[in-house]
Amino acid sequence: MTLATGLTWGICAASTAGVITRPFRWPEAIWATLGAGLLLELGLLPLQAALAAVGKGADVYLFLIGMMLLSETCRQRGLFDWVAATAVNHANGSRARLFLLVYATGVVTTTFLSNDATAVVLTPAVYAAARKAKAEPLPLLFACALIANAASFVLPISNPANLVLYGGHMPPLGQWFGSFALPSIAAIVVTFLVLRQVERTRIVGECLSGVERTPLTTGGKIALGGIIATAIALLAASAFDIQLGLPTCIAGVATTLVVAMYTRTSPLAVARDVSWSVLPLVAGLFVLVEALDHTGVIRQVAQMLRDVAADPTWGALTAGTVLAFGSNLINNLPAGLIASSAVAQAHPPRMVIDALLIGVDLGPNLSITGSLATILWLQAIRREGEDVGFWRFLKVGAITMIPALAAALLAACRPGLTCRP
Repeated sequence: MTLATGLTWGICAASTAGVITRPFRWPEAIWATLGAGLLLELGLLPLQAALAAVGKGADVYLFLIGMMLLSETCRQRGLFDWVAATAVNHANGSRARLFLLVYATGVVTTTFLSNDATAVVLTPAVYAAARKAKAEPLPLLFACALIANAASFVLPISNPANLVLYGGHMPPLGQWFGSFALPSIAAIVVTFLVLRQVERTRIVGECLSGVERTPLTTGGKIALGGIIATAIALLAASAFDIQLGLPTCIAGVATTLVVAMYTRTSPLAVARDVSWSVLPLVAGLFVLVEALDHTGVIRQVAQMLRDVAADPTWGALTAGTVLAFGSNLINNLPAGLIASSAVAQAHPPRMVIDALLIGVDLGPNLSITGSLATILWLQAIRREGEDVGFWRFLKVGAITMIPALAAALLAACRPGLTCRP
């Protein structure tokens, strides 16, 4: 190993460790961008390559901008409080029923709006529901975090990482359902059962019911319409193999502007409260991956894929498991980018690619830094005065992710699929 390669690996590892542990309580974005800047300063990565790496995330940035604007508009127009009161009243005073309602809502939100939407749109509403119901908030918040990844391969639009792994061009829906219908059911059901067992002592008993539900304002109704329109736009874009970032951004900006015009408020009030730091975080992660690519890591990954693909079933189980755990080291978006580049070089069987997608989507349930959705979730709960540290999340994530991953991978590698092209 050359000195340059060793320095590159060391900087990437230190930057990732900073994102995970947040020394001095600095935001995750600072550590990712510091690492990227250091690589440039030391000449370990050419500026042109770094800019190209940042550009690879363009569709993800647009997607996040749209979702964050949509979420903040909904929050300011009282939509979350209205949804919270509705959920609490339908729980009929049962904490266990409220937990089930939150989880089921998370499945629907993730499926049709993406796991990032569950993090930024649903999480504040769930916290409001817990507050209204006088229920322990963390079990409900954990349900949001875990279902955001467990349901993220029901549809191609359910996770931006799916776009990264397939290079923005998704398989036809019929092929998608053939690959992921059973694994999705397995991941969702196992995650629910295990999490419910883990949190059983905190979701028993009664909670408040019959809370007052403030009527939804016209601005709130427009925001709700924006969410529905966004879901329709994402489904249409997926059907026509169009990248999802621009439609999501347009929908988020349009909803914000329409609500602002109707309520005669400034859209800048929404923009000021959006957590923009997530964008440089994503950009920094893409730069770190580009630096690793310069060290030849993708060529090595591609060769390993060729080796394990000699036995498709065993190779799929191995590749999916390795990527699931590896996604927690560098985040699943750049991990998906590495996997996508390696797949383009190795051309493994379809079963192996399916397993890689399951690993990159479901594996991040292990830690708070595994997926962008979990980082967004963490930012959302911090705004409400809650916080979950790395080790606290890991205790829950390790218990829930591992059996769910095993169930999903076994469902994907079931007999009869080994010869798929």
